[in-house]
Amino acid sequence: MTQTDRQETQARAHFVVPAKHPMVTVLGSGDSLLRVIERAFPTVDIHVRGNEVSAAGEAGEVALVQRLFDEMMLVLRTGAPMTEDAVERSIAMLRQNGRAEVSGAAHTETPSQVLTQNILSARGRTIRPKTLNQKRYVDAIDKHTVVFGIGPAGTGKTYLAMAKAVQALQSKQVNRIILTRPAVEAGERLGFLPGTLYEKIDPYLRPLYDALHDMIDPDSIPRLMANGTIEVAPLAYMRGRTLNDAFIILDEAQNTSPEQMKMFLTRLGFDSKIVITGDITQIDLPGSTKSGLRQVIEILEGVEDVHFSRLTSTDVVRHKLVSRIVDAYEAYDSLQSHDGHGSRGSRDNHGSRDNRRADSRHPHAHDPSHRGK
Repeated sequence: MTQTDRQETQARAHFVVPAKHPMVTVLGSGDSLLRVIERAFPTVDIHVRGNEVSAAGEAGEVALVQRLFDEMMLVLRTGAPMTEDAVERSIAMLRQNGRAEVSGAAHTETPSQVLTQNILSARGRTIRPKTLNQKRYVDAIDKHTVVFGIGPAGTGKTYLAMAKAVQALQSKQVNRIILTRPAVEAGERLGFLPGTLYEKIDPYLRPLYDALHDMIDPDSIPRLMANGTIEVAPLAYMRGRTLNDAFIILDEAQNTSPEQMKMFLTRLGFDSKIVITGDITQIDLPGSTKSGLRQVIEILEGVEDVHFSRLTSTDVVRHKLVSRIVDAYEAYDSLQSHDGHGSRGSRDNHGSRDNRRADSRHPHAHDPSHRGK
């Protein structure tokens, strides 16, 4: 590229931050947000003077910086905060939109459309989607009767579903919330755990209680559970019921058998909604048992009023390291599958973890006479 060509691809942009937005909300405490932007656009020189921001560099990158600040202003105008994570996700969405425009694909939602969608205001904070896939998942819950949220840990599958359930209850779209999950995890079987049935089941349901406490006054939860407005129960307790006027969430659905999945789906009653969440890479069923979640994708994909939302490591909203851990495990599993090695901890063709270690600890784990005890 000649000197003239380089000059022609350079551009400058200048924008003024409205006085109603303190610069600390735009640049972050100690310019933390500005540093995130500078790291993301290393070829752009960004200068701040008072409430004015200027950018100079490669034309395409400068245009993205301009759009980023415009989106940040739209978010701040709604009262939603801009955090380092929100800025990073906004940049990723803008780059994705740019690639979509180049390829002629449909234009996706803007960062401000994603980050300002309020689901629920509870206990002094607002619950919102934080990624594009999360927003699409939430929108799907609004539009469809049965929604599957499939993705790795930390992507907000259950938490967002819970927020939508509480929202539906508060707006009187439903009369009750039913939360359930299969009581099987990490090679453990209830029959081998100490304590009463309640004591055995409670740890498996604890994550659902934790999410509830974030969204509903903890003092009111016992009353709501006592009168049946909120029910938290193992999946086995759903058998033989028809669930009307309810928002029903099945969590950890990868640990259902095909029979359990069919049983659960056919509990759907009038004016009800079902959200099913799971991670098909974290199956804890015995090696010979196919995951009901894996099978149902093959059966119901494309059925009217049933929607499958897929989330990925880019949607992980926990510590940044969690998404890198998820990616590392997926790369390892892919390599193991490609090499054809059945190493300890690998998954069989049903996606189950190798249960040999669990079997050695619990010699009766596959004995039907011990099942369900």
